[in-house]
Amino acid sequence: MARKTINVGGEIIELPDVSKKMVFIGGIAFLALIFVFTSFYTVDTNEVGVIQRFGAYIRTTQPGLHFRIPFGTETVTKVKVQNVYKEEFGFRTAQAGVRTQYLRDTFSDESLMLTGDLNSALVEWIVQYRINDPVKYLFNVRNVRETLRDVSESVMRQVVGDRSVDEVIVLGRQEIEDEAQRLTQSVLDDYATGLKVVTIKLQDVNPPKPVQPAFNEVNEARQEKERIINQALEAYNKIIPQAEGQAKQAISEAEGYALNRVNRAKGDAAKFLAVWREYSKAKDVTRRRLYLETMLEVLPNIENIYVVDEQQQGLIQLLQLGKKEVASK
Repeated sequence: MARKTINVGGEIIELPDVSKKMVFIGGIAFLALIFVFTSFYTVDTNEVGVIQRFGAYIRTTQPGLHFRIPFGTETVTKVKVQNVYKEEFGFRTAQAGVRTQYLRDTFSDESLMLTGDLNSALVEWIVQYRINDPVKYLFNVRNVRETLRDVSESVMRQVVGDRSVDEVIVLGRQEIEDEAQRLTQSVLDDYATGLKVVTIKLQDVNPPKPVQPAFNEVNEARQEKERIINQALEAYNKIIPQAEGQAKQAISEAEGYALNRVNRAKGDAAKFLAVWREYSKAKDVTRRRLYLETMLEVLPNIENIYVVDEQQQGLIQLLQLGKKEVASK
């Protein structure tokens, strides 16, 4: 290879003589590298690629390796459509972790709201959302995040303004969350932002600090009222069923006793009728049988039994004699 010499400060330096062919090959290699690096791109699994040609939207590509027209003719913007993003209102997370720390004092302009009964409340909430349509997200609204924050704050003030302070702080939290999510999504769809609201969750909802002691006293009184009512209901549910059970038991016993007496009376009547029928058929035999049956029942209960002949005289004296012997003993 031929070399050239140059004089630099009195020192002779030899340089290689680069031919035009080598310059051409180097240029071709450089253009090839640019072609490779500007032609192929990769989209991750949680993303989609939005392709623009000279700034105009052309197509959307799914995760994987793709080709595009090189040298800046087509550009790709990767949008994370699977991620769920979060916006905080009325507070900010200073440090996340097991004991998350929040900043609240400097965001009262977001959280301080007027309720429907002209009371004030500090409302803190979060909005979780994801990018549902990447094309609308990129091209329809200049600042989508700020638009979302403005819409959510406006909607929350509207929803809170339609309710009393008790509903906002205690009674209607779930209803407020559902309605705020529905209205926020409706406005975002009207603006064609390409966002999908996943959930809106109320965090802390409290009265302003100057009135918090009075509000806490009211809550304590309500809790005491509910406690007393629950105790009364517990006593009611314990005593009333017991009394009802005792009443049913008494009724059942009376019905059983009445049924027993009726059945016994019917049985005695049937027995008497049966005896009367047999007696009418053979009066002498039946009379004798009744007499014997009566004796079988009576005689075992008698201490002394006297068998007397029909011809016996002075029976009364003998009976009195037996009593005197018993008395003397």
